[in-house]
Amino acid sequence: MRCLFCKMDSNDSRSVEHIVPESLWNTKHILPKGIVCDGCNNYFAREVEKPFLDSPSITTLRFTQVIPNKRGRIPPIQALLMPGFPAVAYRTTSDPYRLSLDVPLAALDHIANNLTGTLLLPTTGLPPSDRVVSRFLAKMALEAMALQLLEHPEGLAYLVEEPLLDPIRKFARRGQPSDWPHHARRIYKADRELATLDGGSYQTVHEFDFLVTPQQEWYFIFALFGLELAINIGGPEIDGYVDWLSENNGASPLYFGKNAQ
Repeated sequence: MRCLFCKMDSNDSRSVEHIVPESLWNTKHILPKGIVCDGCNNYFAREVEKPFLDSPSITTLRFTQVIPNKRGRIPPIQALLMPGFPAVAYRTTSDPYRLSLDVPLAALDHIANNLTGTLLLPTTGLPPSDRVVSRFLAKMALEAMALQLLEHPEGLAYLVEEPLLDPIRKFARRGQPSDWPHHARRIYKADRELATLDGGSYQTVHEFDFLVTPQQEWYFIFALFGLELAINIGGPEIDGYVDWLSENNGASPLYFGKNAQ
């Protein structure tokens, strides 16, 4: 077996590969060991996934939506206790509706003297750079293709060998070329809840699929709490996706055609 990315022998690899990071609540979309070698697995965790997950906007999203990392910890965020005391806010999965604060002693004195206090929490933050997002998408796109072919060894071998996939493979692994655009838009609210047949409700954390346009361009479509991100698997341009959206009244491929409800 050879690694999907570096194409080196991966028979001795010990780690499975999460297509979507565990820290985004992915327990389902996982590649078995050997599809991605341990070296590439570790590299992507450090250099591709971490910059995305640690960006202020994603950290705030994970805090707000109570998404733990693989160790079960929710990332803390910076807050402000009025009239201007810096604070760090914490949440736990065991008691998600309780908030803990780390504040300076002066803030405690202020609260003791005034008996009330106002806490300001951020609702968003600086998003990851376009390049960080695109590399994150490129890595997931190739891995999602492999997921579809797990029962077809010849298909997996094709993904490794196919030269048309080498540009996006190189971009995911090395960040070259420096620019590979993606398309971003919101298709539903982050806190959208859908009803279940038994009267309950649930949120969609993430979902993904592929789009093949009439021009035979392949796009990977990924949504995180309603933020849809699309990348062209074949090359660093996004015009074909913009055209497809225009021709289909802005419909999301995640809810169009075979995915229509």
